[in-house]
Amino acid sequence: MPEPNGVDRRDFLKAGAAAVALSAAGYSRVYGANERIGVGFVGVGGRCQAHLDIIKKRAEDKGDVAAVAVCDVWDGLEATYTVLRDGKQVERPYLQGLYPSAKKVGLDPHDKKHVVKEYERLLELPEVDVVCIATPDHWHAKITIDALRAGKHVYCEKPMTKTIAEAQKVVEAAQKSGKVMSVGVQSMAEPRWQAAHDLIKKGEIGHVAQAQTSYYRNSHVGQWRYYRLWKEMNPSTIDWERFLGHAFKIDGIGEPLGPTAKERPFDREVFAQWRCYWPFGGGMFTDLFVHQTTHMIAAMGVRYPARVIGGGGLYLEYDDRDVPDVAAIVADYDEGCQLLVMATMINDYPIDEVIRGHTGTIRFSKRKTGEKDKDGKEIVDMGYELLPQVIGSGPGRPNSGTSGEAELHAAIRDHDTTPELWENFLKCVRANNRHTLCTPELGAAAFTTVAMGVKSYREGKALFWNKDRREPEQADATWAQRWEKRSHDRGNPVQVKGWEAEKTKGSLLEPEEYQKLAGPWTDGKDPAVKG
Repeated sequence: MPEPNGVDRRDFLKAGAAAVALSAAGYSRVYGANERIGVGFVGVGGRCQAHLDIIKKRAEDKGDVAAVAVCDVWDGLEATYTVLRDGKQVERPYLQGLYPSAKKVGLDPHDKKHVVKEYERLLELPEVDVVCIATPDHWHAKITIDALRAGKHVYCEKPMTKTIAEAQKVVEAAQKSGKVMSVGVQSMAEPRWQAAHDLIKKGEIGHVAQAQTSYYRNSHVGQWRYYRLWKEMNPSTIDWERFLGHAFKIDGIGEPLGPTAKERPFDREVFAQWRCYWPFGGGMFTDLFVHQTTHMIAAMGVRYPARVIGGGGLYLEYDDRDVPDVAAIVADYDEGCQLLVMATMINDYPIDEVIRGHTGTIRFSKRKTGEKDKDGKEIVDMGYELLPQVIGSGPGRPNSGTSGEAELHAAIRDHDTTPELWENFLKCVRANNRHTLCTPELGAAAFTTVAMGVKSYREGKALFWNKDRREPEQADATWAQRWEKRSHDRGNPVQVKGWEAEKTKGSLLEPEEYQKLAGPWTDGKDPAVKG
């Protein structure tokens, strides 16, 4: 059974590689309770502003952390703009990029040692203990590996990497360095996923057969096109060659991180809205599905899928983007279960987020409390409900087996849990404890699932995960044949990798008495007649 927030190392590495030792230096540094941890930020765009705010506030409140350096390829801009909300023009602040971000956290924008465009210079600073990486996806692995090797702890935004091979390299680098790493999937700070996992381990919902999750939203301008373009974004303020990353490779081998400037001439749209293009990310698969997939596989207790199919298409947002606006992934696991991940960026009506077991269902839900906060906003709790199964031959109905609303377990108020993820990460850094709420091992498994979905969608193939080579390969008929064989061997118990309650089993069913009449007739003899 994998650890709740990690991966069973026996399942992660082959026997020979499992012996990778954590360096003694990785465990030699334990921070005192009030000792200041210096944080350097690489990629101070829109998402990173939340991280800057968290560290700035903590520095002011507790003084045990400090923003000591920032890095970005764009000089940046601090401005205001207006948007239409509920029929009214509303003024909004805008702050992104290098110099405004430095100023925001109290650094001197003219300090060329701590305010830089080359992340390598930031990694040289001894005052940087932690590196927060929030660049476009294609840079995540390179900077993460370099930071770990430089002796830094790492908080890396999701998705952890851009490619599956990079994900394996990041995990190996993290394990070898002994440094603490967390992937920025903020939902992992919610207690309901671990609580649901504990419930499943106890066998409370029986054999887990299927789970589903989704990410539905809508925009009249197109997803990610709401990231604003400014005239201040130009070749004189942006290091375009570095943004593209063509001159960089991991360990100097393999493919360059990105395209050449000839292949991708400077374009404000590509710079600010890079999530729309395959060279820099994976669209909703890797930007949005990663959130849902991470916490769902953590709750289910699975990691790498055995078989993945990705579907969808670009059905409405014809605005020069590469990535689809409707997508779905079907991931099947050796444990004998399935995860469905679905989304569209052109309609925001969601489906239930559930884990279906043979004897019960876990539904992750949000519930209005009937109260309002000081700003007049309605307060919502989030947790999970345990729904019983009434096993019969008829089809189920939504909310079947419940009368009214079921009890909400592991409930907390609905809010952005990014500060809690940081709290856990910093606590782990102080103790040199690698078991953060979202480890690189978990991040690699979740990313691999969605990246296999991208590959399947783009290549039109079903894919298997090759455990030995740690890479996807084209699927064949053996998946279905395997389960059919097991069904035909129904009388013979088999060893099953999976949940605690299911160490050894044959058929899970309870056949009726008349089922004894089943079986092939051999030489005209009725198998139900003895003697």
